[in-house]
Amino acid sequence: MAFKKLDLIDPILKALSNEGYATPTPIQAQSIPLILEQRDLLGCAQTGTGKTAAFAIPILQLLYSNKNEERGPHKIKVLILTPTRELAIQIDESFAAYGKHTGLTHTVIFGGVSQLQQTNILRRGVDILVATPGRLLDLISQGFIDLKFLKIFVLDEADRMLDMGFIHDVKRIITKLPAKRQTLFFSATMPPEIQKLANVLLTNPAKVEVTPASSTVDAIDQSLYYVDKQNKPNLLLHLLKDTNIVTALVFTRTKHGADKVVKFLHRNNITAAAIHGNKSQNARQNALSNFKNGKLRVLVATDIAARGIDIDDLSHVFNFELPNIPETYVHRIGRTGRAGNTGIAISFCNAEERGELKDIQKLIGFNIPLVSEHPYPPSKENLLTPVISVPKQGQKRSRGFGAAGKGKSYSGNRQNNRNQNTR
Repeated sequence: MAFKKLDLIDPILKALSNEGYATPTPIQAQSIPLILEQRDLLGCAQTGTGKTAAFAIPILQLLYSNKNEERGPHKIKVLILTPTRELAIQIDESFAAYGKHTGLTHTVIFGGVSQLQQTNILRRGVDILVATPGRLLDLISQGFIDLKFLKIFVLDEADRMLDMGFIHDVKRIITKLPAKRQTLFFSATMPPEIQKLANVLLTNPAKVEVTPASSTVDAIDQSLYYVDKQNKPNLLLHLLKDTNIVTALVFTRTKHGADKVVKFLHRNNITAAAIHGNKSQNARQNALSNFKNGKLRVLVATDIAARGIDIDDLSHVFNFELPNIPETYVHRIGRTGRAGNTGIAISFCNAEERGELKDIQKLIGFNIPLVSEHPYPPSKENLLTPVISVPKQGQKRSRGFGAAGKGKSYSGNRQNNRNQNTR
C-alpha cells in the first residue's frame, strides 16, 4: 500500500515525497484511516514501528481541513504529551517535516532550559504543542498555556510515563483537558495501571496492535557473551575494533556506569559521549547531534535518557549491562534495525546477571545465540552453562547455540537498504 491510497491531502503527500517516503508501515496503514475518522485510538506498538508518523500525519490533515475556520492568533488544538525531552524534540521535528506545506504552527516545550523562548512562541500562538509533563504543568500554572480549545490529545509512551514516575502529573494534566476531544493513546506495554488509565481516557477506542510488546524485531541479529564484570570494558573495546561497527549505542544501568564507560573509551582513542539525567539539556542534545552526524562513534546511555533516540542508521546496540526489567531489553535493541535496515544487538552477561538473562529469554520466547570464543571468557566454568528458556507456544526458537564454540561473527556488513518507511 502507498500513502496515496490513504486519502491524504496533497500538501502532506508532497512533504512525504520530499522526505523520500512512499509506503506506510503497518501501524501507519492501520492508524491513519481510524484517526481521520476522528475515533479514539489505543495503539500498542514497540519502538521503531513508525508510531510518530502514524499520529502526526492524520492530525495535520484534520487541522488543515478546518484551518480556515479560525481567525486571530492560533490556539492550541493538539497536545502531544511525551516523557522525555529528546522524544519531544523528535516529535516536533516530525510535525515540521510532514506539515511543511500546511501552514500549521507547532512548538515543543520541556524543562532543563530557560522558558523565555518557549513562552515567546506560545504568546504568538501555536496549533500543535509537544510537551513533557513537568514544563507543561509549570507553564499552565503561570498562565502561558490555555487548553480549552483543544481538539486532540495524544499520550505517547504511556508505559514510560509510569516508569519515570510521571503518572500523577499525567493525571493532573488530564483534569485540565476539555471533556469533548479525540484521544490517541500509545504504549509499548500495557501493565495494569496503564490499562486503567487508557480505560479512563478513551471512549469506544479502535485498537491497533502491530507487534506484541514482548517480541523482538526480526531484522535484529542478537548475540550473547558471557564475561566477568571486570572484563566487560575490555570485551567492548575488543568488539569495537571491528570496522563494520560504524555506530554503537551502549546501554548501562546507571549514570555513573555510563560515565565510566565513556572515560574508558576515551583512554583508548574511541570517540564517545554519555547521555543521562545528570547531563544538561544542551550537553545531551550536542551528544545526540554529534552521534547522528558521525562525529561520535559510540553513545553511552541509560534507559530513561535513550527512550527518545531515533536513528535510522544505527548499526549496533550493546547491552553492557542487562536490564532488570525484561521488556526494557526489547526497547533497547529496538533502537537498531529501523527503517528497513538490519541491526545487531550484542549483550554481555556476568554471573550476577543470570537471573535477568533468564527473564529476558522467557519474555522473548527463545535463547539468545551464545558466542563462546572471545578473548575474555568468564572465570567461573558454570557460567558457560546455557540459561535455557522454553519458547512460548507458537513462537520460534532462536537459531540456538549453533554459534557457540564457532566464533560466529555478528557484526557483518550492514545493508543500507532503507525502505520508504517513516519513523
